[in-house]
Amino acid sequence: MGHNVKDTVHDYWSRHKQLHTLFYREIMTRDKFLHILLFLHFADNSQRPDPGEEYDRLWKIRTVFDTLNQAYPKFYNPSEHLAVDEVIVKFHDRVIFRQYIPKKRKHFGIKIYKLCDESGYTYDIRVYLGKDSCSATDDMTATHATVTFD
Repeated sequence: MGHNVKDTVHDYWSRHKQLHTLFYREIMTRDKFLHILLFLHFADNSQRPDPGEEYDRLWKIRTVFDTLNQAYPKFYNPSEHLAVDEVIVKFHDRVIFRQYIPKKRKHFGIKIYKLCDESGYTYDIRVYLGKDSCSATDDMTATHATVTFD
């Protein structure tokens, strides 16, 4: 769905000539996809950290990012030409670390920093969780604080 962006989820299964894409209809029905999406969870809500503990704002999906970051180096060795890319993932729901950037096409979203090589392969991902959760000193920008990939 990231390669063939449509306005709504229902448009991927549309029969209109302008929107029709046979691929999605062949893989699974729309209702089955929405049912899976409804119950898709990556963390047990009973394992939520206590308010007194050090709180991870991504605790529900932290395992997804950790798994991806561990898998990237297993399947590909990047070239020596690397770049840090700042990506805004469109997101309108409520999270404290959602960004508003008026000059971007996607005004609201979650800022993600990616370490990529020249072919475009992502080698590491970090989600910007806001100024308060930045582990760097106050005089450093978010980019400086984030570019500490191991």
